Amino acid sequence: MPTPLRAKITAVGTYVPARVLSNQDLERMVETNNEWIVSRTGIRERHLVAAGQATSDMAVEAARACLAERGLGADAVECLLVATVTPDMLFPSTACLVQDRLGAKCWGFDVLAACSGFLYALSTGAQFIASGAHRRVLVIGADTMSSIIDYKDRATCVLFGDGAGAVLLEPAEPGDPAGLLDFHHQIEGAGGASLYMPGGGSRHPATAETVAQGMHYVHQDGGTVFKYAVRKMEDVCRQVLERNGLTPADVDCLIPHQANRRIITATMERLGLPADRVLINIDKYGNTTAGTIPLGMADARARKMIRPGSLVLLAAVGAGYTAGAALLRW
Repeated sequence: MPTPLRAKITAVGTYVPARVLSNQDLERMVETNNEWIVSRTGIRERHLVAAGQATSDMAVEAARACLAERGLGADAVECLLVATVTPDMLFPSTACLVQDRLGAKCWGFDVLAACSGFLYALSTGAQFIASGAHRRVLVIGADTMSSIIDYKDRATCVLFGDGAGAVLLEPAEPGDPAGLLDFHHQIEGAGGASLYMPGGGSRHPATAETVAQGMHYVHQDGGTVFKYAVRKMEDVCRQVLERNGLTPADVDCLIPHQANRRIITATMERLGLPADRVLINIDKYGNTTAGTIPLGMADARARKMIRPGSLVLLAAVGAGYTAGAALLRW
């Protein structure tokens, strides 16, 4: 049998809206304060979409930036995957909307896995490359979390922001060590009731009553989610490393999902990683759900935390519960 091709990230593009919502702004909207938000979450500000701006708009901008970095037009894209829990609408898919706006001649679909969505889409796209089915797959993580947040609920409104990131996957050339080396994903549906949006689906279609009851907003049991995330982030990281004969000491950079600074630092300490090997940018973006990891990749590269040849570990835990880790050579 032919050796599977390894999918390599050849370009990264990101987009965040211009509007910034600071902790001081939130102090005027809900009973909270900057010191509490920073100490509990590590967040200082987050970006929010403008009126009329939606997830596909951010996804298109991130995709264009990604393709421009590679010097390619949209006609080069053969498959398009969009990870999001905030699609413009249930159908057509956000992938369809993005494909049309880009002018790409490709197929694609959405991936719904909450905060783990980008990782799931990344590993899915990598399989299309590995099988030889496609040579260029565009993977986008984008979420407009402000569209499903109740800004009277201080337990959730301080956490989330809007943003998008995209990567282009292509086959690594023979002898090139770069690319996705392995991934390990899990779901545990029993935890779904701890972080979910009950309204809007077939069980609770939108009605005046569901809207009045706030069922179309994010509902979260923060303490339960926190404990699960701390344990599971370490677990998925160790599993993918051990399967490849590696230890945390071999990792040059951990780019974790940015849900809460305390979750990130707890994971860092459990893995024994020094702070200079862990990307943290939650202070300026908040939790952008599927957007956090590609935004983290761009920041890690800008800070020179990752260079060609770096061993990079990606990890996320999200609603579902979903969890995942991916190991790649930059």
